[in-house]
Amino acid sequence: MHEDLKARVSYLRGYTEGIDLGDESKEQKILQRIIDLLEDMADEVEHLRIDYEELFEYTEAIDDDLSELEEDFYEDEEEEFDDEFDEYEDGFSIECPNCREIVVFGEDILDQDSSIEVTCPGCGEVVLVDDEEWYEDFEELSDLDEKDEENEE
Repeated sequence: MHEDLKARVSYLRGYTEGIDLGDESKEQKILQRIIDLLEDMADEVEHLRIDYEELFEYTEAIDDDLSELEEDFYEDEEEEFDDEFDEYEDGFSIECPNCREIVVFGEDILDQDSSIEVTCPGCGEVVLVDDEEWYEDFEELSDLDEKDEENEE
């Protein structure tokens, strides 16, 4: 396209030189200035095109680099998540409200006849007590888990 613009401006220059309006006529001066302006605009469009192509190539290179970084970063994160999930597979985890440490305990704790009390190993804060309110919350969670499993199947 840029070559087409330059070719068209050159055609106009040749055409205006071919018609005899006189070297000093007002019309000839106006046409020369218009053609000079058109040449400048065609050159500027060419520079913009070159800059655009360079910017486009640079942006593609950045995008490729970013994609590689995302793959590396999220791949590691997924592996960590899978490892953490395997740890909790046969139990429960609760975040300590005091120190924000994750406290993990097994399912077998629910089979005990005595009262249940789980403390945080980090700060010693009680994070779970076997009372009626906790049991109701646990039942609600269990029902939700069962519904999720049924929906997945």
